[in-house]
Amino acid sequence: MDLKRTWAISRKELIHIRRDPISLLQIILLPIVLLLLYGYALTFDIKHVTLAIYDQERSQLSQDFINQFRGTEYFRLVKFTQSYDELQRLILERRVQAGLMLPYDFSWQYQTGKTAKGQALVDGTDSNTANIVLGYIQAVTAAYNQKLLGQRLSAKGTGRQEMPVDAQTRFWFNEDLESRNYIVPGLIAVIMTVVGALLTALTVVRELEQGSMEGLMATPLKRTELLLGKLGPYFIIGMFDMAVVMAMGKFLFQVPLRGSPLLLIALAAIFLVATLGQGLLISVTSENQLQAFQMAMLTTFLPSFLLSGFVFSIYLMPLPLQIASYIVPARYLVTISKGIYLKGLGMDYLWPSALMLAAAATFFVVMSIKKFVKKIR
Repeated sequence: MDLKRTWAISRKELIHIRRDPISLLQIILLPIVLLLLYGYALTFDIKHVTLAIYDQERSQLSQDFINQFRGTEYFRLVKFTQSYDELQRLILERRVQAGLMLPYDFSWQYQTGKTAKGQALVDGTDSNTANIVLGYIQAVTAAYNQKLLGQRLSAKGTGRQEMPVDAQTRFWFNEDLESRNYIVPGLIAVIMTVVGALLTALTVVRELEQGSMEGLMATPLKRTELLLGKLGPYFIIGMFDMAVVMAMGKFLFQVPLRGSPLLLIALAAIFLVATLGQGLLISVTSENQLQAFQMAMLTTFLPSFLLSGFVFSIYLMPLPLQIASYIVPARYLVTISKGIYLKGLGMDYLWPSALMLAAAATFFVVMSIKKFVKKIR
């Protein structure tokens, strides 16, 4: 293989990218837009849940219970309603996410030794959010119950007693349960897939559509030199975009990087080769640019988003999807990225994922070269 000829093809591809405003926008803006969009919009941290309350009794006990909700950052009291129908209407119109109704005998039930019962209404349109909000309500209620139990025991002169069983909870690796610490490392795989596969998928098929491929084939270029020359610029672009994502994750989102950045870059480079090879394979097997783009979206971007563990845990998926995720290269980079970012893992733990990425890179590059030779012939 002649490196000069390979570099000449890479220069030609760089000139084409520079003259194509759409490609330039995709290269420069797409990673930044994706990171900002997912980094800020995609979050599992639900705070300031809008709450309306219908307090029939308006007693000291009911007000004390309501103040428990006011004193937490997870709820934002929007309105005291004058009727149960108004409370229901606010939830129906989605003006509040949850409602609390305290009956007229709320304090009487407590004073007579019974369980003071109220009612919590939660908008169940979004089941995930509803479950989280319900958990917040139960947590506030449990804390208030413990407070009242301590007061009741003190009134009887027995003093405050410790709970019989208490499991002390400690979260590892993402101590504050910040969604961005979970999302940004996985987003590296998605962005590199977009840059690597979607842009590369259009390279060869574009040359074939424009009729310039025949001119290249008339030169002394080898097929390998041509394809590797076309991959070179996109490899550089992909690594540049990764550096941008890492810098924004560090300085904009304050995501901790506990492991080796050099190890992450090295393993991401292997993943990028696999993604470029996959995009190139799509390009040489497509008849036109539209078909190549659609195939790239279907076989690279969507699987990397849905089946890589970037957002949805693989272990909670149905078994057929768990099996299908093994052929998605992004799965292994997400594992590597989160392991290095959050756990500080090294190659002694990450080598299985690195081995799978190397196998995927070899497979896609070799297959794309073979398919290209067959198509030209």
